[in-house]
Order: sequence, then structure tokens, then C-alpha cells
Amino acid sequence: MTVIRQKKIDKSFEIYLALYQGLTNYDEDKDAYHEFSPDFFDLIVIDECHRGSAKEDSAWREILKYFKTATHIGLTATPKETETISSTEYFGDPIYTYSLKQGIQDGFLAPYKVLRIGLNVDLEGWRPEQGKTDKQGLLLDDRIYNRKDFDKNLVIDERTQTVARKVTELLKKTNRFDKTIIFCVDIDHAQRMRTAIANENSDLMAQNSKFVMQITGDNEEGKMELDNFINPEEKYPVVAITSKLMTTGIDAQTCKLIVLDSNIGSMTEFKQIIGRGTRINEAFGKTFFTIMDFRGVTDLFADPDFDGDPVRVKEISEDDEIESPEDEANTDEGITGEDGEEIIFNPPVPPEIIAGGDIVAESREKYYVNGVNVAVLNERIQYMDGNGKLITGSLRDYTKQKVREQYQSLDDFLNKWNKCDKKHAIIEELTEQVIVFENLKEAINKEMDIFDLICHTAFDQPPLTRTERANNVKKRDYFAKYGDQARNVLEALLDKYADEGIENIEDMKILQVNPLDQFGSPLEIVKLFGGKKQYLKALTELENEIYRAAA
Repeated sequence: MTVIRQKKIDKSFEIYLALYQGLTNYDEDKDAYHEFSPDFFDLIVIDECHRGSAKEDSAWREILKYFKTATHIGLTATPKETETISSTEYFGDPIYTYSLKQGIQDGFLAPYKVLRIGLNVDLEGWRPEQGKTDKQGLLLDDRIYNRKDFDKNLVIDERTQTVARKVTELLKKTNRFDKTIIFCVDIDHAQRMRTAIANENSDLMAQNSKFVMQITGDNEEGKMELDNFINPEEKYPVVAITSKLMTTGIDAQTCKLIVLDSNIGSMTEFKQIIGRGTRINEAFGKTFFTIMDFRGVTDLFADPDFDGDPVRVKEISEDDEIESPEDEANTDEGITGEDGEEIIFNPPVPPEIIAGGDIVAESREKYYVNGVNVAVLNERIQYMDGNGKLITGSLRDYTKQKVREQYQSLDDFLNKWNKCDKKHAIIEELTEQVIVFENLKEAINKEMDIFDLICHTAFDQPPLTRTERANNVKKRDYFAKYGDQARNVLEALLDKYADEGIENIEDMKILQVNPLDQFGSPLEIVKLFGGKKQYLKALTELENEIYRAAA
């Protein structure tokens, strides 16, 4: 296998990795791919095939046509259907699809909750008083400004500060070091948002100035920190502020919070942004994520196209959102209306686009004002139901409903729990009902055992924390009947339960991690109990002690 670099072709390999740009010199007689015979390849896999590959008159299509005897397989997370670009027209109907909902239910992708925050100026609009000027003395147009205007045509300092404050409030409730991406309208907005987030977190900025970084196409320092942001091993940066640069191609495995403060009208871009949060990394505690929406962007979740068919764009008007510049990279297509006439979207002076598709600034006036009353009018939390759709309301009520579909009474649940050798089996059974216990912990108490979450939420029982349950076991001196080494193992398992929950101590792999690995190999540890059968019996007895008060 080899990577084609600098258009140098070595035909002695079996598998080649290449960019389209690495195969062509934009001169038919000198194009590097012509060094291969047309039937050289048996299989060609095209990643991100919704881009230039799907456009009939693109330079990239010529390469595919040249190797037409090979089987072509197109891969994309965001299939695209417009009047000039069609993923299916060239590649055919999908031979295999895998939805976001399936990925979450199968445990490959992270589930999510949505926190929608409505600001008064966004929901009601803002009209300047007569003769109002901005901070530079420019007279504002007498009209009602709305969230499509904010940070694009009109900047309200208090709005930026309110968004930064609400983001910080959420991080303080969860974990201030949860990796976070904030998507802004343009680079100017990203710069101001970075300052606002830094001001709200001045204590952490004093510890490390890289707590929050602006990662945009024009910011070399920020771009240099991108690898550190996506590296689970690196603590900093924690908060990344961007506009377009991080919408795609960023494998942020530990990103737990995505903040939307940009007017995103493209379904393709929306899918790409949500994809930044769907990665899972259990080793670093990333099993779900939160979307914080200030712009009503998550209305797109209700669109049937979100988790299925591609979006078809037939016409746009001057008031509509255009697709992200990144989506149109390497293409020069126009957009046609239903009558076939090409539509040109032509603002007075187009914005300057730089690396990463970031918008630097528009030449038309942008007003900057302050002294405006900005307040939160409403907050809504939405969760995914069993069909992968967002529900609005109480997660507690939703969980109660789903648990009671399985267990009609507390006694039914307790009998099943106490008789089950593996408590994790019950947890998995309820998880299949799309009960997201991580979300429930965040909403009620992160220190609560899943058993207590279920009893408290579904059957109104007074809960105990994991630490309280572990301490109750220690007070009973239950371990006295075991030898010193076996007792040390059980005490370590109990501490693991207090830290992480019942699911982890039931997995034999727990014996391979600190501090259990200090007692020897898994084989040596189970021998302390007389063998694996006796070890599992001791583990079951330990679990019975943990939940004895509820029996």
C-alpha cells in the first residue's frame, strides 16, 4: 500500500491512497493518473462522495470515467441531491445505509440531549429607538432585527455575553473541563465569543490561557492547537471557538458539548456539525453529548431528511441561508430553479473566504451596539425517544413510563434485580428502551447508582448514592469471612463500584486495571477465591450486600 504524493506514480503496489488533486495536473496530456492503464484498478472507493465526485462536469468525474472498468463504491455521511449534483445519479441507490439512530441504539455512536435556549431579542426581535447609533456613531436602520441579523449585520455585546454566561453555567453544572465546540457566524463573532468565554472563566484562564482557543482559518495559534483539542490525552484546549473550520473532518472523540450560535440552514452542514459529538470514548468517560442551541437550528431534527434521505435544493432566495462554503469546495456549480434558469446569489460585496471555509467579514456595514437588555425567555430540554426522535419535557417522566412498561410495581423490579446474576443485563434491557442513564444521572444526581435512579424515578423511592451504599457494606464488616488477599480484592471492587457503578465490577476485565491488577493476573486473583466459579459467587454476594437494604 502507498500514498500518492507530488503526483509521482509507482505501479508496484496493490493499494493506493490519493487525493483527486494528487492525480491531475489540470492538463489532459500530463495528468498523473494517465500513467495507469484504464483497467489497472479493480476497485475504487471514493470517500465523501457527495462532493466533486457527484458533479457530472467536474474534473474529478473525468478520473472516475477513465477507470470505468473498476467497481466504484461511494461513501458519504451526507448524500447530496441538487439540480446539478446527485450522489445517486452516478453511484446508484445505496447498497447499504446505517442511520444515526441505529448507530446510537447499537452503541457505536453517542446519544444526545438538546438544550434549546430562547433569548428575548431572538424570539421577539429588537428595534432600535429612533436616532439610535452604534458604538462608532453609525445610524442604525429603523427596523426589527432578528437572529438572522445578529452577529452578521448587527452585534449586540450583551447577547454575546449572555450566550457565554449560559455556556459557562452548564459547564459548571457538569464539568468545566468537558471538551466543547462553539459554532459562530463568522470569524469576527468567534473572536468576540472567545473573549466573552474567557471573561466568564477568568479563574481557569489564569491557570492556563489555552482553556479557550479560537480555532478559525485565520488564526495560526488556534489551528496549531487543533490536534491537542481532539487528542483525548490532552487537557487543553477545553473550549474551541470556530465558525466553519471544525464542521467536518474533526475526530473529537471526547467532545461532550456542542454549542450552536450560528444560523445553519444547510442540512448537510448540520449533519456534519452534529457528527462532531457522536464519537464515543468510554475510556475517557465520553458516552453521550449535549447540544446547546441558541438559534433554533435543532428544528432540523424534526426534518425527515435528518436521519434518512438527502436534502434536495431546488431554489433559493436572497433571504435564505446558503450552504457552507466548505460544501461547495472544489465545485463551481450554479443553482437552478424549477424552470431551469440559473439563480445567482449575489450580495452587494461577497464575504472573504479563507482556509477552512471561514467567513472573515463582509464589506457592508456591521453595527456594534451595547446597552441592550438581553434575557433568557425560555429553556427547553429535549431527549431522544425509542424511535430516535426528540421529545420535549421531563426525562424523569419519560424514564418512569419506560420502566413501568417493563415492571408494573417496585416488587416486580426488586425481584428481577435480586435474582439476576448480572445486573448489567437488566440495565441493557432498559437501555434498549432508549433510556439514557447518563442523561438521567446529569438530570438527577451523577453520584447515584443506576439501581437507585430506577427506584427513585419510577417508584418514588428515597435514593442512596453509590458512596453511601459502599459505606453501608463496610460498616457491616461483611468481608471478615475472607482471607486477607481476597478481602483486599473485594474491598477494591467495592471502591470501584462507588466510583463507577455496578456495571463495571461485573466485567472480568476489571481485574486488569488499577488497583485490581496489583493483586496479580486475573487467573491469580480468581485463585484467591478457589477458582472462577467461587470468585463469581463472591461477587454475587458482594452485590447482594450492596443492595441488601432494598431487598
